Amino acid sequence: MITKSTPIIDILRLWPQSRDIFIRHGMGCVNCMGLATETVENGAKLHGINIEGLLRELNQLSSG
Repeated sequence: MITKSTPIIDILRLWPQSRDIFIRHGMGCVNCMGLATETVENGAKLHGINIEGLLRELNQLSSG
């Protein structure tokens, strides 16, 4: 299960197609240097993104 504290880089490694979800939610920085240490929660806060909606989509991907 993907949580607020899951590193974004781990999600992208396990589910490369998650990149589209991040971009759709306004996190176009999936290629930035900070990605290696950024959690879903921190990334969402930085971009003013609804974290619950983002987590819902990511977890649908990870459970499918």
